[in-house]
Amino acid sequence: MKWKRASKGYIDEPLIEYLEKVFDEEIEKGYEIKVCIGTDSKRRGVGYQFATAIIITLSENIGKDRFGRDIFKGKGGMIIGATYFDATQKKGKEGVKERMMKEVSKTIEIACEISPLLDLYDIKLEVHADINPDVKFDSNKALSEAVGYMLGMGYDFKVKPDAWAASKGADKLC
Repeated sequence: MKWKRASKGYIDEPLIEYLEKVFDEEIEKGYEIKVCIGTDSKRRGVGYQFATAIIITLSENIGKDRFGRDIFKGKGGMIIGATYFDATQKKGKEGVKERMMKEVSKTIEIACEISPLLDLYDIKLEVHADINPDVKFDSNKALSEAVGYMLGMGYDFKVKPDAWAASKGADKLC
């Protein structure tokens, strides 16, 4: 996949090396880092455009509250994304479950790729699935399978409406 930083253009080095530089810079500034990964897809002509977003959020510990809990102030973040096209996906409602699982699989694939680096830096990771828990929506057909997959892989996960890396970040890249 050809990765691109939303505000800076294409990344001309391996993803892991790039992320390591970003983490070093942000940790040196004193920021806490969290990474969320999500994938979304949109119908495009004869197939589907898929986009995977790695969203890095930054925050600063500004003290403790009266109960001794850490207080964090948001310091922004960055989006790193990649898109690809698949003309083999089934169209319409019969292909929804397969497409949702493809989104989750791509998210898990990228999470597995960068997890060793995140573990090295002790950075929290969440995987986000653009799947609606409400049975009125077609994406719900993949919910139990997707949740089982994400749990089985041992990742913290979110589904709609809390899966913003997929439903907002990756959606914009599509």
